[in-house]
Amino acid sequence: MNKSFYITTPIYYVNDDPHIGTAYTTILADVLSRYQVQLGNDSFFLTGLDEHGQKVQEAATKRGVNPKDHCDEMSKSFISLWDRLHISNNDFIRTTEERHKVVVEKILKTVYDAGDIYEDEYEGLYSVSEERFITEKEADSGQFRDIKKLKEKNYFFKMSKYQKSLIAHIKSNPMFLQPEHRKNEILGFLKKPLNDLCISRPKSRLNWGIELPFDSDYVTYVWFDALINYITAPGFLNNKTLFNKYWPASMHLIGKDILTTHAVYWPTMLMSAGIELPKTIFAHGWWLMEDEKMSKSTGNVINPMDLIDEYGVDPVRYYLMREMVLGQDANFTIKSFINRYNSDLANDFGNLLSRVSTLINKNYDGEIPELSSLSSNDKKIEESSREVVQNFDNYMSNMAINDAIEEVLQFVRSINKYFEHSVPWKVVKEDKELAGTILYTGAEALRISAVLLSPIMPERTKKLFQVLNTDSRDRKWGGLKSGIKLGTLSALFPRIDSQHK
Repeated sequence: MNKSFYITTPIYYVNDDPHIGTAYTTILADVLSRYQVQLGNDSFFLTGLDEHGQKVQEAATKRGVNPKDHCDEMSKSFISLWDRLHISNNDFIRTTEERHKVVVEKILKTVYDAGDIYEDEYEGLYSVSEERFITEKEADSGQFRDIKKLKEKNYFFKMSKYQKSLIAHIKSNPMFLQPEHRKNEILGFLKKPLNDLCISRPKSRLNWGIELPFDSDYVTYVWFDALINYITAPGFLNNKTLFNKYWPASMHLIGKDILTTHAVYWPTMLMSAGIELPKTIFAHGWWLMEDEKMSKSTGNVINPMDLIDEYGVDPVRYYLMREMVLGQDANFTIKSFINRYNSDLANDFGNLLSRVSTLINKNYDGEIPELSSLSSNDKKIEESSREVVQNFDNYMSNMAINDAIEEVLQFVRSINKYFEHSVPWKVVKEDKELAGTILYTGAEALRISAVLLSPIMPERTKKLFQVLNTDSRDRKWGGLKSGIKLGTLSALFPRIDSQHK
């Protein structure tokens, strides 16, 4: 029986241009979704945009347009990038949509009716950039901009009421917060008394948001609004069958900078509303540039569009998946990108494909050779393919995407060594049948490698399948049929001149 798999990215703030970090998270979600489909599971992949809040209102005012028109215009850059990156999301949600508004209102009313929302006057420090009240300690940290003192009446969610329940859930569900050190971080945070959450903003200073259903003088705090998108999309109100199929979410994929909102705010909101919690919240690290956090202010932000234009989509996808150990920060440099591309893709993968196709075209009229009796080395390759698939799956299930890729590349390298040892370009002159077996083995190893790497590089692997002229996506040995004529070979991974940059 096929399993349901529901994965989400954060919904990205519409005022920020997409950057390498947003591209990375979305590609990672795409890879995991495609992988589940490859396993035969039913995957639902959601991404989208957070379009409310003070910064949006201010940006729209500055441009002299209404906020919705501003959001419509800004959203195009994300939609265009996801298209360029071959993102296979099932849904794209915007928090300005009516379907989302009605769900937010429903959740607010449910939590309010449960007695978990109250009105109170608050005086304290407010960060305009983060759109939330902050503590004196946070203000002193230097991490917040545009800080001012505010005194106003607002509505508060009794988040503190659910602190013990949240701690108990985290401790009894080891996979709920991942990786392990992020779970420990949240448990450390929850050792201190949890404050209640201000969930409203008076219309007198902010009117761009979803109105509170129990007080028309206020709009909903942007984070309370945004998090609810995860239940809106799978049909919380309008499609019970779909919602029951996909919820609870298999994985909320986020960056470590929004861990608290997802690991504390969101679960307590769901507890109050009587909705089951997601299975896993996974927080990945940041991409650094020369060991420094990327920031507009320092000018070290990587534009993913520029990378795609220069090197192609799949090499960018490959590098981002290969280079980051999930849970840790990763360092981006053009030099490491080119080195990784040339080493893994041009030298290892591309070289093997070139060898196989050239020899088959030259000596077998371009047709996949027949298998004859297998040598011990041939049999080892077949056995090794089964181990590679098993190890690949183990790594993927443990979110070790870089190790899964390396497992495949090690297999490809072993086939190149097998060719060096077997020398089919020499053997074919004396024993065409034996050389044919060697070449079939190399071609089939390429096919299986391409199947495994297809979630990471969907377009380049598709071209490889075209070269092998096969529709087989079977992960078991023997999917390639003898006698099939090869398609036209084009350089999948032409080398990049190391002096290029």
